[in-house]
Amino acid sequence: MPRQDLPLPEGHYLTLPSGLRLHYLDEGEGPVVIWLHGSGPGASGHSNFKGNYPAFAAAGFRNLVLDLPGFGRSDKPADVDYDLAFFVAALHGFMDTLDLPRVTLLGNSLGGAIALGLALDQPARVERLILMAPGGLEERETYFRMEGIQRMVTIFGEGPMGVEEMRQLMSLQLYDASQIEEALLEERAAVAVTQPDNLFSSMRVPNMTARLGELACPVLGFWGIDDRFNPPGGADKMLAGAPRARFVMLNRCGHWVQVEHRDLFNRSCLDFLHHG
Repeated sequence: MPRQDLPLPEGHYLTLPSGLRLHYLDEGEGPVVIWLHGSGPGASGHSNFKGNYPAFAAAGFRNLVLDLPGFGRSDKPADVDYDLAFFVAALHGFMDTLDLPRVTLLGNSLGGAIALGLALDQPARVERLILMAPGGLEERETYFRMEGIQRMVTIFGEGPMGVEEMRQLMSLQLYDASQIEEALLEERAAVAVTQPDNLFSSMRVPNMTARLGELACPVLGFWGIDDRFNPPGGADKMLAGAPRARFVMLNRCGHWVQVEHRDLFNRSCLDFLHHG
């Protein structure tokens, strides 16, 4: 059963045919946007996107803010490999269970890689992609040379994470760490202690750069040039490879464009969704 004492809003649950139980928020009415958060200790859909999806709901979109398996209020099995195929299968099952034939996928970091993976495997199911510093564009060794990834592995490996440990980690997500809210640290610290050890040790995301030319849908992307988790050069790969891509590059911005430049992000995405 899900923990009821997590400091996160509780929305809806569904169970996939595999038995995996997923939690999600369902806000607004209209064309569907599925929100896919990034990785890291304590992550959840709400903690990644709390400043964004309400604006989309007000603009006439139905927002399904998913907690990926291993995160938030969703199931966190300790006997699976958390590789890209596992996450893409869970997302595919989520869409099938809710009878969603075609959606916009919006993903940050790991969530961006999952969005790319589904768009490549099931192109007819994806109308548009919105990506923020998506994973899946480098080899694993490249990611593990990044300062933020190295620090995340060290802190998580040192044992249970409290608010202060989470503060150390989250300060690397942003260019301006003063934007970190205490509520965010408390949310993520509470989730982190529920996550299994195999979540990060078994996480594998292949480099999909060579397949970007297969993307059939329009892509809007964002990247902060001060990103310490994911090399900003991935934007050049997307622009060179994807037939219908545009990217917004931001200075004085880290891994969380949607947090550090909330208004610009929301406006740009809504313009893309309304007008293409």
